[in-house]
Amino acid sequence: MTLTQLSAFVLVARLGSVKAAANALSVSEPAVSQALAALRKYLGDPLLTRAGNGMTMTPGGSRLLSIAAQMVALGAEAEAAVRSAKGAPEQLRLVAPSTIVEFVAGPLADAFTARSSGSIEVSAGVAATDEMAVLVSQRLADLALGPNLGADRSLGLVSEPVFRCRLVVLGAPDTRFRGSPAQWPWLVESAATDPNSDVSRLLRALGVPESRLSVFPNQTAAWDAAARGAGVAPAIAHLAVHQLRRRELTVIDIPGTPMDVVWHATTLPLDRRSVAAGSLRHFLGTPEAMRLLRAPGSGVPPSRFRPPVYVTIWS
Repeated sequence: MTLTQLSAFVLVARLGSVKAAANALSVSEPAVSQALAALRKYLGDPLLTRAGNGMTMTPGGSRLLSIAAQMVALGAEAEAAVRSAKGAPEQLRLVAPSTIVEFVAGPLADAFTARSSGSIEVSAGVAATDEMAVLVSQRLADLALGPNLGADRSLGLVSEPVFRCRLVVLGAPDTRFRGSPAQWPWLVESAATDPNSDVSRLLRALGVPESRLSVFPNQTAAWDAAARGAGVAPAIAHLAVHQLRRRELTVIDIPGTPMDVVWHATTLPLDRRSVAAGSLRHFLGTPEAMRLLRAPGSGVPPSRFRPPVYVTIWS
């Protein structure tokens, strides 16, 4: 029985599927399935069984979950302790929706790393709402920036508002679409596929069917297509300030917009969070961080972008 196997079990149990767990760990589905199969064989219990579209735990799986969650968290603490003893920089893993990672995470990480004089190394990764909550609760990520993750009290997370912004819809200045907005072509980035994202909430409120969506690899690509008249694109207003000033895009008046959005910082409680996570949470309340949150960046350089979780033992 290994920590890798226990991590796979906890994430499948929390997220409800092997696919979701694989996405959260940035590994393949067969890797998660193999780890889960090895744990089942070792313990002599199925632990999880398929039920409809999700998973149901056996009595043994239910008893194992809380113990396994503690062991995974302790494993992360042990790794951090050894790194600290060797004098290595403390790792801080930030997870957020793709838009925040694309525009905000890089400048925030640079400024925070400079403040720490290199004693903390920050990496940023994209995760869906449900994934972020589980990753932070299991110490597989240190801080989530984005939606409020405090609803599930069983995870024991602290989710605090740090920044208020507005969700709008953008289109080319000379483009006009007829009929209901639900039937317009909508150009979205990957966060729109997360049912708990702000963009998904807007699309559901407008009744936009999936057939009217075109998903782009990032927000900038969706805006570029909108500027060419291919459709309309949801956007956090202040992140598109350059395109709006250059008149490449304009705000389209659509019912329900602008939509107020609040970004939250989510960590473990004070007595359980890492020193680095506490430092970043404090930094997010400073004027310097507020300035960076208000000013769009140019994205994360490929050399700095890493998965939200480091997995080293998958077979």
